[in-house]
Amino acid sequence: MDRRQFIETSVKGGAALSLTPILGCGETKNMQEYAFPRRKLGKTDQMLSIIGFGGILVDNVEQSVANNLVAKAYERGIIYFDVAPSYGNAQDQLGPALEPYRKNCFLACKTLERGKDGAQRELQESLTKLKTDYFDLYQLHAITTREDVEQAFAPGGAMEVFIKAREEGKVRFLGFSAHSEEAALLAMEKFDFDTALFPLNFVCWHQGKFGPGILAKAREKNMGILALKAMAFTGVPEGEEKPYQKLWYKPIEDDQITRLSLRFTLAQGTTAAIPPGDTKFFWKAVDFAQDISQITEEEIRQLEGVSQNVQPLFSV
Repeated sequence: MDRRQFIETSVKGGAALSLTPILGCGETKNMQEYAFPRRKLGKTDQMLSIIGFGGILVDNVEQSVANNLVAKAYERGIIYFDVAPSYGNAQDQLGPALEPYRKNCFLACKTLERGKDGAQRELQESLTKLKTDYFDLYQLHAITTREDVEQAFAPGGAMEVFIKAREEGKVRFLGFSAHSEEAALLAMEKFDFDTALFPLNFVCWHQGKFGPGILAKAREKNMGILALKAMAFTGVPEGEEKPYQKLWYKPIEDDQITRLSLRFTLAQGTTAAIPPGDTKFFWKAVDFAQDISQITEEEIRQLEGVSQNVQPLFSV
């Protein structure tokens, strides 16, 4: 995709953000909960809030803090929640906090296990900890190499668990999260996944050429596109202290650029973006996305300029 095509695609994609939100994911008594923008998830019938709640937000916090955070997010209209066993004790905290709202929410979970036995064990443990009898979305977590994908699809691999769990009603949709274009493209060749969760960020896009290849293939297959790192900027230099405990990278601190970055990501046909795992940035994303507008060619050029000489978190 050349620069002209990218700008045209971004501007057209941004127009979809002005669509009137549509109800989904169960019924609720309070219609105010549907004021937050939503988008359709690929070829499914689900409508997700365009901002997701990353489970890392409730890792290592008191249960009362987790309860309040989830309740406030739900009140603001956030119905897409994503968590994984690798996020510390986030599952233990999110389960009780989300339980009162579970029937009206879209809950996604993941596993780093590539073999059948490990994946089966983690699936059951996650269901128990999250106090639910099914996941709306279950994902291969952080596939990075061809070996990751090949192992998951080999006899006795994790995908046997995924398919069986869907047949048994323990999961509704299947997806993956990827930190590598090669692994993502291979996974999409091997299976008709419902969703792809991957870094979709203006610095990675412009300076690392990371994102366009996965995005094009996911669009071709009408998959739900879920974004990571929309508000990320660059890595933390070796020897330098992390600016935020739960972030391994530097997020964008400038509010104007943060707004543009989020709009950039949501202009690519993205269903939803999961903000950095710090409440400061989560609430910024919720506020900024509440009345998000179409991105312009001038703003895209502005972001491209900001990305100059910045080291991307991911590259092709």
